[in-house]
Amino acid sequence: MLSRTADHLFWMSRYTERAENTARMLDVNYQTALLPQSEAVAQMGWQGLLSISELLPTYKERHGEVAAREVMDFMVKDESNPSSIVSCLSAARENARAVRGTLTTEVWETQNQTWLEVKRMIKSGEFERDPALFFEWVKFRSHLSRGVTVGTMLMDEALYFMRLGTFLERADNTARLVDVKFHAVQSDFFGTASEKDQEYDFYHWSAILRSVSGFEVYRKVYRDVIKPERVAELLILRPDMPRSLHASLNEVVSNLSMVANDQSGETHRRAGKLCAELKFGRIDEILATGLHAYLTQFLDRVNDLGAHISRDFLVPSST
Repeated sequence: MLSRTADHLFWMSRYTERAENTARMLDVNYQTALLPQSEAVAQMGWQGLLSISELLPTYKERHGEVAAREVMDFMVKDESNPSSIVSCLSAARENARAVRGTLTTEVWETQNQTWLEVKRMIKSGEFERDPALFFEWVKFRSHLSRGVTVGTMLMDEALYFMRLGTFLERADNTARLVDVKFHAVQSDFFGTASEKDQEYDFYHWSAILRSVSGFEVYRKVYRDVIKPERVAELLILRPDMPRSLHASLNEVVSNLSMVANDQSGETHRRAGKLCAELKFGRIDEILATGLHAYLTQFLDRVNDLGAHISRDFLVPSST
């Protein structure tokens, strides 16, 4: 496959997944902001969301003080923000258009219709009227895109590069979410918190789980009250949790093996090593050495993996 074609397919999927993850994070913050809390705590939540995407300096340069409405507009419809939902869906559509002949009609029409529809929704003010409904729509369109891709595309290199982009992006976003949201809780993970703190923490952890469609999964797996260390274990180490770091890296390794070439041995080794560490890791060891340090290193390694994939298979890109 031509490297330029592989590049467009890879980034089309990454941008679609990024739009979904941005919608998930905005949705959980929007829902959490409706709970009784001080203005300072609410502001910390929105600031944390910008930190996840590494957009806090850019936002402050343009808008100054962090405020809910400005953050939502910046992360949803600001076309000058390359990580906004509108920018991601536009980039996904442009990458799809560039390789229209490689995609099935259903895949192309799904991407194109999503872009046309999001423009209409933003213009008509549907986002402002009901942000939660808009975020659900973005998630649904991403689900539809993945389903149509798996259901209609030939199982060849084109599909493997698309899935490689999806799961590399998912690993990156889940790690960022866990890192920032765990830091947002003030009470010690294992200490004694007041009844009010415990109540707040319950809603906080529930919101994090719902942001990755993991609330029902948590109940099914652990059948217990929500505990921070188990939330971390579910989102980092469980191979059967679809949005966990382990599950995402399993898919990255699997799809890398499908497109392997003469120069990709080192890339495959790095991905396999990272996956093996997740497979044999234990949450108590991770927490003992420091969750933030662990996730920071994980993100560095995922970014490094993306650079190696770009070097081995794709058109070199600084995106």
